[in-house]
Amino acid sequence: MTASLVLPQGHILHVAVYEERILTVPQTRNAYPLLGLLNLRSWSTYELAQQVQRSLHWFWPTAERRLYDEPKLLVELGLAEATEEFTGRRARREYRITRAGRRALRLWINEPSAPRTCEFEALAKVFFADAGSIHQLESVIDGIAAESIDRIKQLGEMLEAEAPFPKRAHVSVLAMQLQLEQEEGVLHWSQWARTQIKQWRSTKDPGDWPTEALRAELAARAHPRAPGE
Repeated sequence: MTASLVLPQGHILHVAVYEERILTVPQTRNAYPLLGLLNLRSWSTYELAQQVQRSLHWFWPTAERRLYDEPKLLVELGLAEATEEFTGRRARREYRITRAGRRALRLWINEPSAPRTCEFEALAKVFFADAGSIHQLESVIDGIAAESIDRIKQLGEMLEAEAPFPKRAHVSVLAMQLQLEQEEGVLHWSQWARTQIKQWRSTKDPGDWPTEALRAELAARAHPRAPGE
């Protein structure tokens, strides 16, 4: 069970009851993937940012500024603790998860997940391609294909390298399987789309292209079965 308390200063404090304990939990979901990383080991602020860009960005894109602000929030909430080490005059702050942080992480995993979102500018350009030319549309699709090939190569390099956390490689492979299938699906679509628009007269006139037949085919496919059916 979670609840929100409005403090006199106007700040919102989110609390949760978990295993008969009252926990202070982050106001936004952006903090939880960082808690997940801290559950693996301690990290400096820079190391956290690098690890997010290496792994989490595939399915949890976030602004770089937030990567430096969120750990401080976790410390304020008692979900992480920070220590500072000095090399000469240069300070290095390192964060590690607390017992309360691990409880909050388990609570988050147990909660219903937010709906999946997708921000795909190139696909938005495809959707509104009738405002431009065939040549422009071909260029957009070629860009989608090139990006997918690059992302597949990145995933391949990660999979071929030694697993940084061997004891949890199984859950990593589970997630990367879906990520690879998504990238392969986008690449396959881009190759299909490139051949299809060759039949169009223009982006406003597809000529004899079988629009309605393809709509009917898609409609027939859009009836997934639940597991066990």
